Amino acid sequence: MLSPHEFATLMLLKDAPDWLNLDGADLEALLDRQLVTLENLPSGQQRPLITHDGQMFLKAAARILNDE
Repeated sequence: MLSPHEFATLMLLKDAPDWLNLDGADLEALLDRQLVTLENLPSGQQRPLITHDGQMFLKAAARILNDE
């Protein structure tokens, strides 16, 4: 189960993947759950990307919220 902050971080990454001002603990939790991965950029920086599992999690959450 994700915390509200982790869930919000996942949604932010979906809408703004280049936004790099993320809470480290929330990002680490998403990485541990394999909902997010880090892409190595040519500049040497890393960018978080939502994995297939992360996308499926968000789709399932949207279906649940739309059914309420």
